[in-house]
Amino acid sequence: MKKLVVPTFKSEEAERAFWATVDLADYFTLRDAHPVAFPNLKPSSRAIAIRLPEAMLMRLKEQAHELHVPYQALIKQYIAKGLSHAA
Repeated sequence: MKKLVVPTFKSEEAERAFWATVDLADYFTLRDAHPVAFPNLKPSSRAIAIRLPEAMLMRLKEQAHELHVPYQALIKQYIAKGLSHAA
């Protein structure tokens, strides 16, 4: 395998042009790969269905309106708060 020499770029355009011409397969194999984690990425969301009493949902929507936040965001905040207290 060749050693990859990455130059210092004067602009983002120059960097983009460089990477457009490089074939990383000439420099690395799958054995060179290592698992990584990106802890600061926004976690993906998944839709779920939950049944709530009508009165509870109305109260949640009223509180969300008073706080100027979407009611589903408020539900997520309440769940996160409950989980942090449970730990």
